[in-house]
Amino acid sequence: MHKPGHRFQAQDRLADGAQYIGGRLRKGTSGRTHAVVNPATGEEVYTYELAGAADVDAAVAAARAAFPGWSGATPGERSDALHRFAAVLAERAEEFAQAESLQCGKPLKLTREFDVPGTIDNTAFFAGAARHLQGQSAGEYSGDHTSYVRREPIGVVGSIAPWNYPLQMAAWKILPAIAAGNTIVLKPAEPTPLTSLLFAEAATAAGIPDGVVNIVTGLGKEAGEHLVGHPDVAMTSFTGSTAVGKRVAEIATSTVKRLHLELGGKAPFLVFDDADLEAAVHGAVAGSLINTGQDCTAATRAYVQRPLYEAFVERTGALMASVRVGDPFASGTDLGPLISHAQRDRVAGFVDRARGYARVVTGGEAPQGDLKSGAYYAPTLVADAGQDSEIVQAEIFGPVLVVLPFDTDDEGIALANDTPYGLAASAWTRDVYRANRATREIKAGCVWVNDHIPIISEMPHGGYKASGFGKDMSAYSFEEYTQVKHVMFDNTAVARKDWHRTVFGDRP
Repeated sequence: MHKPGHRFQAQDRLADGAQYIGGRLRKGTSGRTHAVVNPATGEEVYTYELAGAADVDAAVAAARAAFPGWSGATPGERSDALHRFAAVLAERAEEFAQAESLQCGKPLKLTREFDVPGTIDNTAFFAGAARHLQGQSAGEYSGDHTSYVRREPIGVVGSIAPWNYPLQMAAWKILPAIAAGNTIVLKPAEPTPLTSLLFAEAATAAGIPDGVVNIVTGLGKEAGEHLVGHPDVAMTSFTGSTAVGKRVAEIATSTVKRLHLELGGKAPFLVFDDADLEAAVHGAVAGSLINTGQDCTAATRAYVQRPLYEAFVERTGALMASVRVGDPFASGTDLGPLISHAQRDRVAGFVDRARGYARVVTGGEAPQGDLKSGAYYAPTLVADAGQDSEIVQAEIFGPVLVVLPFDTDDEGIALANDTPYGLAASAWTRDVYRANRATREIKAGCVWVNDHIPIISEMPHGGYKASGFGKDMSAYSFEEYTQVKHVMFDNTAVARKDWHRTVFGDRP
């Protein structure tokens, strides 16, 4: 196991506090502390003072003070700063990878090959996007008038990020906002503030002005709600559960803020009877176990057409049983722990309750031995549950895949859509017509065909229905952090008295 007492590389630098306001670290003023716990061992690796309302006020004030200068910079200047930012992140890639693994329990190979490179790529993408903030070309749409549309930054953005992908979620929120000329205050989740703080620190090292990127690390009920309701915050972006998203929307509505919500998911994995069975089995295991299943887009409900059902269950169970669970810092580890013992117990509760109405094919228990002190849970496959059962309908957020059979194509697509959520889905078939129908009729923000989970910076990520609204990544995300202004010129040489007469009649 990873040795107790491990220090992440930036530990000494973060000794000054876990609030990054106006370009420097400072301690929180709430009077309470919080510990970052390594979920693989249960050891505390960093303790910090939580932010209170006063810290949020200070961060918003710093962002507001920085807004005129940053929004007034040319697109080229913002682009150059973001290119430098990407270079700093690349130089510090190993530091970010280790800190992310330590606070989340992710296998180091995952943070090295996915989380950190993806964040650097996102930064490079928005460095380019910063030079392409376009309105609409000028034109004469009303008599002697010329109109055009400007896209302008909104102001101070207040964002709240989750604990499952703290580095990437910080990037998804910060980068499009600042590329468009906004300034931002981000509140990371209390268990996972480390890489968000390092991200802000790297922004300063890249020459992004003080106050453009600010981090406040506090409790959701205190710092989070105060940030969402702050009158000087013009937009709120939140990623997290649907239940908390509803509360965020309620608070944001009181000040009529722009709102972006990326919420829960319960992704269907739809396998038709002509699918490549081996590809589908490997896709199901990878798609359901990514980040120990703590992913809103993870495959959670596999619907398999009946001719392939039993073979799919057997082979998926066998492959899951071969997944190596262990120390995130060991090179051979495929799957690390859940974020906490509380989350592990929550996942176990779903599986234990399902034993009364479904078949646990593999897993369904916490490993013992050297892994006993960590928040580990074995990869778990559950078969034969009813469509209306808790384990099929509720978001589990753990390494659990549920498999159900279906008969007709109509039934399979209907079952895939039978959920309040609509974030992601996948369809597995060799038939282009089936694939086209599935991508058209499944109600989700992303539908993969013969794959499940990959994302790219150029394409949008976001949901339908109870999975929220708004997009991360891509040019669609960039535009969400802007507001549209119509500008109209009168092209006549003198005041338009005829318009005056039309409105007011013939008067002197």
